[in-house]
Formats: sequence, C-alpha cells, structure tokens
Amino acid sequence: MIFTRKKFVKYTIQDLRKDFPDNESCLKYLFKLFYGHIPDFDKYYLIKGRKEFVHSITGEHISPLANTIFHKSSTDLTNWFEAIYKFANSRNGVSAMELMRDFGVTYKTAWRMAKQIRTLFEDSPAIGGEDKTVEIDEMYIGGSESNKHQSKKTGNLATQGKTTVIGAVERENKVITRVIDDTTSSNIKPFIRGKVDIKSRVITDEYKGYKDLKYQGYSHRTINHSQGEYVNGSIHTNTIEGFWSLVKNGIAGTYRMVSPKYLQTYLNEFTFRYNHQHSKSHLFDFILNNRIKNNLVF
Repeated sequence: MIFTRKKFVKYTIQDLRKDFPDNESCLKYLFKLFYGHIPDFDKYYLIKGRKEFVHSITGEHISPLANTIFHKSSTDLTNWFEAIYKFANSRNGVSAMELMRDFGVTYKTAWRMAKQIRTLFEDSPAIGGEDKTVEIDEMYIGGSESNKHQSKKTGNLATQGKTTVIGAVERENKVITRVIDDTTSSNIKPFIRGKVDIKSRVITDEYKGYKDLKYQGYSHRTINHSQGEYVNGSIHTNTIEGFWSLVKNGIAGTYRMVSPKYLQTYLNEFTFRYNHQHSKSHLFDFILNNRIKNNLVF
C-alpha cells in the first residue's frame, strides 16, 4: 500500500478501494498495524464471520477493533475507511448528509461516524519560540452578525447567539484554536500563556484584552484595525484571519450550522488538516497510524 504524498504519486479513492475491497481486508490491515509486533503474530488467524483473531495453538482471542472508533459498530469497515479518507482529503469538511448519501446509512449512523472521526483530530501543540512570530485573534461563530455589539457594561463584545473562539498561529507552521466563554482577559491570557512560548514575537489587533501581554513577558506588537490599518511591514494578522476564513467558509458551506456543544471538535478538524498539510504521508495513513493505533483519544 502506498500512502505517499510525493509530487507525482497520489493515493486516490480508487487505490483505497483496491487495497480495502471488503471488511476482511480492513480487519487484517488493522490487526497487522496494531499487533504486528507481538510474538507469534503469524500464528493468529481471522475467525470466519467474526471481527476477532485467534491464536492457532493457545486459543487466545484478539479484537483489533477494541478501544477504537470502530468498536461495537455494525457499519462496514470499508465505509469507515472511506469516511476517514474523505475527512483526510477534504478542504471544507464532510457532512453527515454526505456520508448518509454515499454509504446508504441512516442519518443517525452517519452523524455518529462523523462525530467519532472528529475525536481523532484533537491537535493542540505549543507554538512559537525565539525568533518566531505568532499571530493571535478571536472570532465569533453562529447567530446573526447584527447580534455582535459593544457591551455598555463591560466594553467587551457581547455575542448573543454566538460562540467565541480564540486562535493563535505560528507563521509558516501550526495553528491552535479554543472555544472560550468570552473575550475577557481572564479567558484570553491563560490560553496564550499555556500555548504560546514566552520568547515569541506576538502580534494582535488593538483589542484591550491583549494589552497586558508585554507585561507578561511577550514581545507584543499590534495592528490598528479600527483605524483602517491592516499591514505595517511584518506587523499583521493576515495569517490567522486567513485561517478563520477557511473555518467560516467550511462551516457555512458544508455544515450550515454547528452546535456550540460540538464546535470545538469541528475546529479540531480544520486545525488538524492545517497543521498536517505538509505531511509526507497521506493523512489517511497518518490518522490510522498516529491517532487510532496509538489510542490518543481513548
């Protein structure tokens, strides 16, 4: 199987279907992936009609689906593999309606598949460092734009019907995002201190929630959007704003509307693809090897 992302070699959906034409081929692949290192691996065989392998001498049973998103699912593994492939290759996400149509399953099943696959995408690396530039910005998802207004009581942006998100991106590297309660400094600063290296050069807009960053030890520069300033040499937040556009367009075009309860998982999906866009292996392979194999979410 070739999962390379080199310039002239691609792993297509046709390749996927050739490599995994049935549930048995999927099970054997997962078993080798997860348990290929154990003694007497070659003495295990797949029990016909079941999703377990048994040792030919000791009778020991092993299920390669245990502790994975496939556990106790009656959906064909070929559908699961193809759904993961779709998520790995999509730019704007994959809706439950799309999975329902493609696989002929119920909407409930399709929604559960999508929800389970998104649990694999949590990606929250620390970013920044010496000689690194990190852009930080917040955005609001959901509700009507007219519901966003300045609060007379606090001076912060009140966001009735909206969910507040903060993000930070290291230029030419990775992005992190987090759903927060509001844009007060008590929510913004812990996020920054926890994820952005203190040696970083930090760039934000002039919002007052960021004003004390220099006293926290960061080299802090601002761009004054309220005065129509968007670029001042290397001082700008265009990178994080570009990522926000990707997220907003994906949600609006693919998902239409996202519940605040699950918004972080959707953000994780977009963040994951952004952070691994230059991976040398195909993201389908990366997900199987680094997220499912290592049980990072269970």
